Amino acid sequence: MSGFPKLIPAFTTQIVLEPPSSVGSGSRGSSLLHVTFSKDSGFLRSEPSYPVRVDAVFVHGADFIKLDPDGRHARLDVQSLLRDKIVPNGFIRFNYTGTVDMSSSAGKVLRNDPDAQSTDYGDIFSHVSFETGSPELIQLEEKVFVGAGHFILEPGQPLIVEYKIAEVVS
Repeated sequence: MSGFPKLIPAFTTQIVLEPPSSVGSGSRGSSLLHVTFSKDSGFLRSEPSYPVRVDAVFVHGADFIKLDPDGRHARLDVQSLLRDKIVPNGFIRFNYTGTVDMSSSAGKVLRNDPDAQSTDYGDIFSHVSFETGSPELIQLEEKVFVGAGHFILEPGQPLIVEYKIAEVVS
């Protein structure tokens, strides 16, 4: 399978989500939700074998979730800021776009269905990008990353979305 990209495990992230707010319908007839990240919570951490070391917490962030008019998929648009614990003044802009299969168990979580529960990986995928002014972390801007996510839903706890993020290489 010459020429196809390979994936190198890079990061795990957990994002603690606040309850969503409905923004209304977009110009193309799709519903729009706004989900804020809990301040100073969650994390982005390097996998042990990944050469770029990151151990960061979310300072702030939000996801604008647009539901397709046919209801089959949700489109994710995340903008957030992380503060690294390893690199002094190591701020990282962490953004991703992605899709959620709304016919899956992840769709039940987004709809807040009464039978929603924690999900497996496979229904949420993303394209991740990083920006930073830190020389120690600048390599993140030079790479392509993808993620697979799932929801962690526990009674009495805030909703968490967890992603396994991999670097794409030739």
